[in-house]
Amino acid sequence: MVVCFLIHTVCPVSALSPAESRILYSRDFGLEDVELSGESREDNPEKRRLARKEKLGVVARQVRSAVCLSREMAGSVYVEAVLGEEAVALGEAERGVLSLGHGEPFAGQSVALWLGVQALAFTLVCQPQENLLLAEGTLRNLARHCLEELRLLGTGSEVLLKSDRVDAMLQRLLPHGQLLFLNHRFAQNMDKELSSYMSK
Repeated sequence: MVVCFLIHTVCPVSALSPAESRILYSRDFGLEDVELSGESREDNPEKRRLARKEKLGVVARQVRSAVCLSREMAGSVYVEAVLGEEAVALGEAERGVLSLGHGEPFAGQSVALWLGVQALAFTLVCQPQENLLLAEGTLRNLARHCLEELRLLGTGSEVLLKSDRVDAMLQRLLPHGQLLFLNHRFAQNMDKELSSYMSK
């Protein structure tokens, strides 16, 4: 099962300190049901919300560090893409997998798959027994739809204003945090359905 999905910032290494990353969108799937380290059911909702926010922030910072390290190792120069170049940017995106141990930040073990596209990272945190190839395909599909439909590479990105559209994508591509095996025809139909919904 998928634990959570994040869209957050990653910038050139010189622009922000290694610890900085801003979460633009987050969605958890049963994170309340997963026993979180150091938390009990009796804690008040505000404490749980702040603890959840901090845990997602830890994941975003770790992914940001991994993206920056990957870019440094590859010697790639950050060049900002413009609208219409979403497919090129996605094709040149850095990608990787992080193993998150017990308490780092969730109580159980988990795996974070990430995709660094320009100044953004798309992160999918899964339980370790999940099919990682399927999770990577789902993450790429989600990133493609977000980039194309929400115009995330343009100035004044709309991800904060149109979180309901990201929710709709997740509801179709990742229902209740379950990864879907999609054949080619079903994937095409789903793409058409998402495109018609986004054009409304």
